[in-house]
Amino acid sequence: MAKAMAKRFYDEVTVEEIEGSWAVLLDGKQLRTPGKLKLSLPSKALAKRISAEWEAQVDRINPSVMPVTRLANVAIEQTPENRPLLVAEARRYAETDLLCFRAPQPRILKDRQSAAWDSWLEWATDKGIVLETTETLQAVTHPVKSLDKVERFAASLDDLRLTLFVHLIAVYGSVILAKAVMLGALVPEEAFDLSRLDNDYQIELWGEDEEQAEITSALRKETIALGEILECL
Repeated sequence: MAKAMAKRFYDEVTVEEIEGSWAVLLDGKQLRTPGKLKLSLPSKALAKRISAEWEAQVDRINPSVMPVTRLANVAIEQTPENRPLLVAEARRYAETDLLCFRAPQPRILKDRQSAAWDSWLEWATDKGIVLETTETLQAVTHPVKSLDKVERFAASLDDLRLTLFVHLIAVYGSVILAKAVMLGALVPEEAFDLSRLDNDYQIELWGEDEEQAEITSALRKETIALGEILECL
């Protein structure tokens, strides 16, 4: 049974600088994570972005439509002690990056993949990440130096950015697309659409049920919202 949503218990949402960080206040009380840690944020812009999510709640507080709040909670509560695991996860994803797996047929899909993805593999190569492609479902052996490069990039990120990076990797199925977003070479919605290329082709052939379309639309919207975090830092 789904957990009941809590009633909105506050009237005013404000932001304030406290001890060198920015905080969201609900009726004057600093917002905390589910684990009761203070939600201390690195910029006023990010605090205002989160405050907007809380202000948008009406009768009930619906966490599913508060992606920036949720990600900030994870970054504060879980990421500090799990950084090695997240960095390792980014490296593992690079071993099976979506852009590396190409369809042997039909030709139209092969051409679409090449047109959409080849330039981003080239972009990654320029960044020192050389990944091989395959037309099979078998694992691809990539240069160790490339995987090391992904690992170092992930390790260089602060807790908030690392949390976002790994989340985007999971959504896109691609370290390359996620890194392009993190570096501002791609906007989140473009990366999302690139990651959906194979799915979109299947939809052209067989159609898409209404429920799945709603799920995809919600995920795309959430990804765009999370990408706005980078503009706030």
